[in-house]
Amino acid sequence: MAEVFIDNHEGKRTMTEFPPDVHALIDAAVAEDQTFNDPTTQAVVPPEIQGTGMLRAKAHGVLAGVDVAVAVFNRVDPSLEVRAILQDGSTLSPGDDIALVRGSAAGILRAERVALNFMQRMSGIASDTNRYVAAVQGLDVRIVDTRKTVPGHRYLDKYSVRMGGGFNHRMNLADGILIKDNHIQANSFREMGLKDVIELALSSASHTIKVEVEVESMDQVKAALEAGANIIMLDNMTVEEMAAAMKVIGDDAIVEASGGITYDTVRAVAETGVDLISIGGLTHSVNALDISLDLEFD
Repeated sequence: MAEVFIDNHEGKRTMTEFPPDVHALIDAAVAEDQTFNDPTTQAVVPPEIQGTGMLRAKAHGVLAGVDVAVAVFNRVDPSLEVRAILQDGSTLSPGDDIALVRGSAAGILRAERVALNFMQRMSGIASDTNRYVAAVQGLDVRIVDTRKTVPGHRYLDKYSVRMGGGFNHRMNLADGILIKDNHIQANSFREMGLKDVIELALSSASHTIKVEVEVESMDQVKAALEAGANIIMLDNMTVEEMAAAMKVIGDDAIVEASGGITYDTVRAVAETGVDLISIGGLTHSVNALDISLDLEFD
């Protein structure tokens, strides 16, 4: 199947400021790779040699993480001149120039792998997200992510989803109430059913927080509606079951489809009328986009 990419004009931007956790993540990656203790570069690349490197796409996709890559080069060697040519959210084709780095060849070589690791992962997430967005184009539905992210990378993973044209689910546990089967089971000793637990959550929730509940059957859909859940997640349902649930729910709640949804099935799921489709694979099963650094020596 041919790949189709939606040009996400609204998503094109630069990360002019990073939150503290991203700075810490860059520092951790630089320390992990021992960029300041590179015996190969120290042995064979004299410090006076200058070079010009071009970060270049080798595959079709959507760019994310160029400013993180720039920050890595600046962190490893502040004397380097680094300039982004394309912005995050840009559509990539093989051979496209993404960013230029000029200066100490040794500094460029020491930072190369860490910079590419960030940008390849982030662009892979953006590209995969964009394929799903393209698959449901024309339908009133949002592709959203989950909290299934690599520890420490959540901000960047979710930022990359947005660059691909998707939207973010909860950033963390504090962002909303999401009642799942284990939460129900935890209250079974009190002889509380799904409706009881939802009503308990609604009664204690702040006015700024919505209550979402995961359901797996039509009986649970009806119980969630009776309790007044703000969002109903149809978990691991077939397309036929989702369509039937939508007839019952109507406009009484926001509806999210989740569980086992693939690129081949996402269009059919969207056509049931759900509002959101969450896909954990966007961030937990990332296919890195092929990006290289071509270096020429002065």
